[in-house]
Amino acid sequence: MGLTPKEVYNLASIVEREISKDDEKKRVAGLYLNRIKIGMKLDADPTAKFATRDFKATRILYKHTRFESPYNTYLHRGLPPGPISMASITSIDAVLNSEDHNFYYMCVDPENLGYHLFAASITEHNKNARKYHRWLDSQRNKK
Repeated sequence: MGLTPKEVYNLASIVEREISKDDEKKRVAGLYLNRIKIGMKLDADPTAKFATRDFKATRILYKHTRFESPYNTYLHRGLPPGPISMASITSIDAVLNSEDHNFYYMCVDPENLGYHLFAASITEHNKNARKYHRWLDSQRNKK
C-alpha cells in the first residue's frame, strides 16, 4: 500500500479519532488513502483538534483549521509527523484492509447519527453538507 509501519499507525490514529463506529473505519481509511494517492490534503478534523489542543471542541471551526502546526492536515499535505492518539487494533486493521472505493469526502449523516455520508465529488459532498447544516439549524431552533 506504499506506507511505512509508522505511517500506517499515524493514519490509524486519525481514523481512531474520526470515527466512533468500527464498521465505518475501513471506509474512512480508504477515503484518506484516496486523498493521499492524489496529493489532496487530508483535512482531518481530529488533527486540527490535536494541533490546537482544544480537546473539548465538538465542532471544528475556522480557527482550528488555520492553526499552524505540522499536525494540522488542513494546512499541510500528507500525514502528520506522529500519531494524534493511541490507535486501536480495529483502526490499524482498517488502514491495512481499507475499502477500495472512490470516496474523497464525508460528512455526518443527520438521519443516522454516529455515521457518515460519503461522496466521490465535491458537488455531492456539498449536497450532503447542506443536509447536515439544515439538521444542525433545526436542532438549534429546538433549544
